[in-house]
Amino acid sequence: MENIKIKDLLSGNPYPGRGIIVGLSEDGQNAMAAYFIMGRSANSRNRIFVEKPDGLYTQAYDESHVQDPSLIIYRAMAKFGCPCNNDNIVITNGDQTDTILELASKGYHFEAALETRQFEPDSPNWTPRISALLSFAKGTFSYKINILKSSDDKGTSCNRFNFAYAPYAGNGHFISTYKTDGNPLPSFEGEPISVSIPQDLDKFADEIWSSLNFDNKISLFVCNRNIKTAKIQTKIINKNS
Repeated sequence: MENIKIKDLLSGNPYPGRGIIVGLSEDGQNAMAAYFIMGRSANSRNRIFVEKPDGLYTQAYDESHVQDPSLIIYRAMAKFGCPCNNDNIVITNGDQTDTILELASKGYHFEAALETRQFEPDSPNWTPRISALLSFAKGTFSYKINILKSSDDKGTSCNRFNFAYAPYAGNGHFISTYKTDGNPLPSFEGEPISVSIPQDLDKFADEIWSSLNFDNKISLFVCNRNIKTAKIQTKIINKNS
């Protein structure tokens, strides 16, 4: 399967919404991950990413302009351990991050934790919940991607999709909440898209950020973790700064 370049995937798409990219660097030494958020309303655009000791959070840029914090303020990334694997990173587009962490401490695996959640209750969009799990054990790296989306335009029931990957150098996968702009917004369809992953963290960040629609992009978080040394590097780009 041919990998799509990130810039070719994102350029020209006005609104993929929130997106996750996970993969392996070109030299095969670093797990690479990215999460970006976009927004059309003033409430959504009034945000930044802030990294704290217990993870990555969305935060209001101007507290006085917050209209509704539900669904837009949450922990998007965290590191955690569980009985089956004590070295994980989870990235999501909502408060299901906390669900995964809470249930992992009780022995639930990634998929089982997400069985307790469903898409966002934001009719008529019924925004999908997208989540990724990066797992490291004894010098190895693998990842999973999950999407929870409405089965119809009425939010009648939730369809659940799980994908597991054994990565290879220079390859990764992309998933977003929406296909593109619209009213209502059309949900992402199909499997996560196979994309090329560059070597350098800054190049990774620049390629994503420069490809996102200027008016709608808000924030980007990228990180890499050396598979052998476990050293982590992170970078945040906030449009509001």
